[in-house]
Amino acid sequence: MTLHTDKGFEDELAKLREKILLMGAKVETMVATSVRAFHEQDNALANRTIEFDHDINRLEVEIDGFCLNILARRQPVASDLRFITTALKLVTDLERIGDLAVNISERVLDISSDPPRRDWPDILTMADIVQNMVRDALDAFVAADSAKAKWVIERDRGVDAIYSQLFHQVLLVMMEDRTAIQRGMGVQAIAKYLERIGDHATNLAEMVVFLTQGTDIRHPESLGPEAH
Repeated sequence: MTLHTDKGFEDELAKLREKILLMGAKVETMVATSVRAFHEQDNALANRTIEFDHDINRLEVEIDGFCLNILARRQPVASDLRFITTALKLVTDLERIGDLAVNISERVLDISSDPPRRDWPDILTMADIVQNMVRDALDAFVAADSAKAKWVIERDRGVDAIYSQLFHQVLLVMMEDRTAIQRGMGVQAIAKYLERIGDHATNLAEMVVFLTQGTDIRHPESLGPEAH
């Protein structure tokens, strides 16, 4: 983005960046606490994570309104218009990440009465990777760093691989021990939610590439051979 002679406009854009980073930090916290609730079988922490979703929903509405207000009053063009419209899309993915953290917490409550059968370190590994992906995508957005955004996108394959491996590991445990079926299904669901968070982080990063390069890299297979 370019700097403006209108300081009021520049201040509004800076405030928008801050709001998005605040929302991003909150959803990162939700993902971390939901996974910790699973690892420690902490129902109270799971419930607090679920309640925290109200803050995320409020921020989504607030940021959407802020963006629409800027669009109506400032009528931005070129890179500024792309920045604001990208921000509107970013908050949608961030809100969905918050929803997925709620889903994780709900599964924690569902399986809390089952005795733990084993540790699942891959869950913690996935959670760490996807949180870093979300954080890096937001940093790339603020810094207009397409290289960092592309590094986020590349990591999604690793998340998918861990999910596939974990899914089959849990399936084997359930086949060997019928009493582990309910908990195993919960673990598989939590892994799937984390995999989806990685997908949303990838969406964030793809939007950053569009913001910085003006190139839409989503769904390249749908563009036809002439686009490559």
